[in-house]
Amino acid sequence: MIAEKRKTKMNALDLVYTAIGVALISVCAWITVPMTVQFTLQTFAVFAVALILGGERGTIATCIYVLMGTIGLPVFSGFTGGVGVLLGKTGGYIIGFLFIGPIYLLFTKLRGKKEVLEIASLILGLIVCYAFGTAWFMYVYMKQTGPVGLMAVLSWCVFPFIIPDLVKLAVAYVVAKRVRPIIK
Repeated sequence: MIAEKRKTKMNALDLVYTAIGVALISVCAWITVPMTVQFTLQTFAVFAVALILGGERGTIATCIYVLMGTIGLPVFSGFTGGVGVLLGKTGGYIIGFLFIGPIYLLFTKLRGKKEVLEIASLILGLIVCYAFGTAWFMYVYMKQTGPVGLMAVLSWCVFPFIIPDLVKLAVAYVVAKRVRPIIK
């Protein structure tokens, strides 16, 4: 019974890895890649944290990151933070990050850590993140500005980011394959 309780608790090493995951997501949120449509490395970090730390620790790290930003710490893109960021037009995409880890965890728990399943779970997590973020964007935009069509919002908020996000996913996977053996 004591051994069972130990398995459910995080040990000191889990806490350290989770804190490093939170720091990685925070720092990557501040890094902006100047392209036609600017983007941050925040999504890369969420993918990398899930892949490297696993679904449980990755989800916890992402939740802590979102909570830190919610209470006002400047961990979001552009050194911003606070509830206002989450309630703003793009806040739904930040909340959407919270789905990536649990989807990854579900896939890997049910089917194991097979390369195709890991990548598929992260792509599905990204799709859920896009869906949640887009729905939230439309809600806030229509409340503030007026009606807007789904295709218009997708062309602003999703289509320009699909290729960069898939590249970030691929790079996160390559990095994770190299780092995972080191942290076991």
